[in-house]
Amino acid sequence: MSWERTELMSPQVANTSFDDSGTKKKPIEIYVFIDPMCPECWSLEPYLKKLTIEYGRFFTLRPLITGSSKPLNHDNFDSPKKLREIWEKTASRTGMSCDGDLWIENPIHSPTTAYLAIKAAELQGIRYGKVFLRKVQESLFLKKLDISNEAVLLECAKAAKLDLQEFQNDLHSATARKALQCDYKLQKEMEIDYMPTIVFFHKDIEEQGIKISGLYPYDIYVSVLSEMLEHHPIPSTPPSIEDLIREYEVIGTKEVSVVYDWSLAKAEREMKKLQLKQIIEKLPAKHGTFWQYMNN
Repeated sequence: MSWERTELMSPQVANTSFDDSGTKKKPIEIYVFIDPMCPECWSLEPYLKKLTIEYGRFFTLRPLITGSSKPLNHDNFDSPKKLREIWEKTASRTGMSCDGDLWIENPIHSPTTAYLAIKAAELQGIRYGKVFLRKVQESLFLKKLDISNEAVLLECAKAAKLDLQEFQNDLHSATARKALQCDYKLQKEMEIDYMPTIVFFHKDIEEQGIKISGLYPYDIYVSVLSEMLEHHPIPSTPPSIEDLIREYEVIGTKEVSVVYDWSLAKAEREMKKLQLKQIIEKLPAKHGTFWQYMNN
């Protein structure tokens, strides 16, 4: 399916033929529209990891924040009990833990603050913004923390190795607010009404893109990428499991199983081997299993 292309224009993204690392842009640009508070978006993480590892040399990934005062997919569910039920069902189905008790014990008071923090982190570079976004999601879904709390956001910034003073300044800046409004504008113009939604664009085909709303099997994303490239690319070999966990620091068994095409049982066994070697430690999680790299 095709949609008119809307240029991504935000304060931290220049409209040039080079990316923020000074190298020539990759042929494909992928917009990922997510609500950081949406469990379906969290469940997309394993597939984005695998896609980046295998085919990241062909595309640039740009997360775009959607939502308003509450998660986009939850507009009709004001009850904390209903939200808890949705989270629990999603976690059980996808293997990406999210603890629905958050909505009873420690509900989010100001989602917009978390959204602004993500845009503030991106002002230090898209790569830093992605790492910060992941830390925010881990704090929310695994630790049941209120990600609208500035103390929590500051801890996420530390974990993402941001310049903390710059982050604090940008968090309350007009620049971060303008960047967030840009994301909202794109959401409206591209008629994004479900989370997550991925839109694939080719740099040489300005007028069209392919939009995928919701979660799909991994092969669907590869198929769309191949269609955009007009050939089926050879996937890169994934790194060793130790290098993977070192790179991401926190990772779920579900993510490992997707990246390596292993069963959940095999992924769990391999992670337990690393645990015995004291390379990783197991993190508490209500659903599935998550692991953290131990900096020895």
